[in-house]
Amino acid sequence: MARYTGPVCRLCRREGEKLFLKGDRCLSPKCAMEEGRRPEPPGMRHFGRRRQQGDYKNQLREKQKARRFYCVSEKQFANYYKKAAHKKGVTGDNLFQLLESRLDNVVYRLGYGKSRAHARQLVCHGHFSLNGRPVNIPSILLRDGDVIQIKEQKRKKGSFRELLNVSSGECRYSWLEADYANLRGTYKYSPQLAELDHTIQPSLIVEFYSR
Repeated sequence: MARYTGPVCRLCRREGEKLFLKGDRCLSPKCAMEEGRRPEPPGMRHFGRRRQQGDYKNQLREKQKARRFYCVSEKQFANYYKKAAHKKGVTGDNLFQLLESRLDNVVYRLGYGKSRAHARQLVCHGHFSLNGRPVNIPSILLRDGDVIQIKEQKRKKGSFRELLNVSSGECRYSWLEADYANLRGTYKYSPQLAELDHTIQPSLIVEFYSR
């Protein structure tokens, strides 16, 4: 199967840092990456000397970290890299701008989903409209000025009930504009790498695909 259906905490442990794949659990003491839990990589525990980190392994791990962070498949990620390489500008910056413009990622960034997987599920179930039209494809790439909104008939269901009581507030991300009173959000522009809140190094990913 192309989609990973196993325990996602193993993915965070493999990459050695939180990827925020389980929403609120990642911020609680139950997170596997918390001190006293199991932050070591999954699998058999090896004793003795540790293997040296080679260039290829560092590049592979960085690529896997980015792919898992945005919840995309290997084929999707490779296609995004090809698009980024053909665009003008820095390939690494272009890659993350494409990933950030995905509809499911924007839904998550706006706070309408507890995680990117949850946001993807909400989009697939048809809870949102894009520029006034129904949409159920989470991989759609948004453009500057695109507006997403929770459908009127979906607003009284599930987690959206809590958002209905929010009459004010601003989105924490400068490239997004949130209108929580009307359950609507706007993708203002493509963010720069310095504006993102992860530690992924695009240069290692570019080196991986340039071999």
